Amino acid sequence: MGTASISHDAPARIDVQADVVVIGAGACGLVAALKARAGGAEVIVLERDASPSGSTSMSSGFVPAPATRFQRAIGVEDDTPERFESDILAKSKGKSVAALARLASRTIGPALEWLADAHGIDWIVLDDFLYPGHSRHRMHAVPEKTGEGLEARLLAAAEAAGISVVTEAHATRLFASEEDRIDAVEISRPDGAREVLGCGALILACNGFGGDAALVRAHIPEIAGGLYYGHEGNTGDALAWGEALGAKTMHLSGYQGHGSLAHPHGILISWALMMEGGIQVNADGERFSNEHGGYSEQAVNVLAQPGGIAWNIFDARLHGFAQGFPDYADAVKAGAIREAADVAALARVTGLPEAALARTLADVTALQAGEGADPFGRDFTTKPPLTAPYHAVKVTGALFHTQGGLMIDEHARVLDRAGRPFPNLYAGGGAACGVSGPDVSGYLSGNGLLSAIAFGYLAGRDAAGGPD
Repeated sequence: MGTASISHDAPARIDVQADVVVIGAGACGLVAALKARAGGAEVIVLERDASPSGSTSMSSGFVPAPATRFQRAIGVEDDTPERFESDILAKSKGKSVAALARLASRTIGPALEWLADAHGIDWIVLDDFLYPGHSRHRMHAVPEKTGEGLEARLLAAAEAAGISVVTEAHATRLFASEEDRIDAVEISRPDGAREVLGCGALILACNGFGGDAALVRAHIPEIAGGLYYGHEGNTGDALAWGEALGAKTMHLSGYQGHGSLAHPHGILISWALMMEGGIQVNADGERFSNEHGGYSEQAVNVLAQPGGIAWNIFDARLHGFAQGFPDYADAVKAGAIREAADVAALARVTGLPEAALARTLADVTALQAGEGADPFGRDFTTKPPLTAPYHAVKVTGALFHTQGGLMIDEHARVLDRAGRPFPNLYAGGGAACGVSGPDVSGYLSGNGLLSAIAFGYLAGRDAAGGPD
């Protein structure tokens, strides 16, 4: 768990004092800081990297939210927080913390509209396809449609609001009073210098523990052999501090995986290809799962195949469709996407056995025509059949970020093991327990940024001392 520690001794000195200190400058931390600043608080955000990026920049940048004016602008009139909550719970098979699912689904829409009204952050709703598990088009994005674009806009908003974002400031130690109030935070600098910041409230927005291999092995052994496609700074600091303080933790076995990371390029290939008609085959040229089950749990399915790899197979129609996703365009530039005029050529460029590949594609064509039932339970009849020329990309399964963490209340205050809130300690995003439940299959598209923005918004509002 790195160097995170707790001291119950008073700090020898306080170098700087702030009403609210936020650890982490991703979406959760920046939204929390903006909301706290709007409440009149003096805010300092601590970021361990030289340039803030973290999990937000590595993400798609897509945020699910119901009942927003941005949805209504494209004709989605019937989405509600209750419908969204139902989708979250359906994906986790009812294993999510119900109170958190309800809290997130009711908070996220107002949070996005507030970010637009107060800070000029523009949102568009993606309606080119329905994301797995969502019953309505509710995925919001900034115009760039990237996590980098979202991070850049939040940073610009923080600068305009006069919020200090201190980079190369690695928070290593918290100073707690006997009443478990956090009085100060110690940071270390790259040159070894140390500074102490006093705080009226502390918000943990430093994500989860996906970057700590030992913690992953301990809590999520099923993905320990997979690639980690997350920020290296996610080493479990919030978890370490929370456990040392006696905080309640929940669903540490929960995580977001992804079964479509281009290998060896390390570029995310959008699951939209599967939802719109593509298939995955293993090294034997055979399908091995229902590709519509969800991209998170597909990480485990892919890693279970020979060599821990699979091939995404799709056609020119889907290749053209995917050009609208920046990550896919990067994969094309990197040479990750193979093209083939027919099945024989597809077998040559992938190294897959031609007879098995031809048989698989013939089976899929029959299923798309409504002939027979897929043994994996997928309905192929709603999308056009795959036709030559074909495209393919070699992929593997990966861990993106953990979904369990510190348990919080309706104000995003961290709870102790008896369920009582700490006086001035908050958490959101990957530092807190999310809404995906204890299993990889519980992750609904966008759950990461959902809990980051919704819980960050609540934490900032309460830390500043008021509802507005």
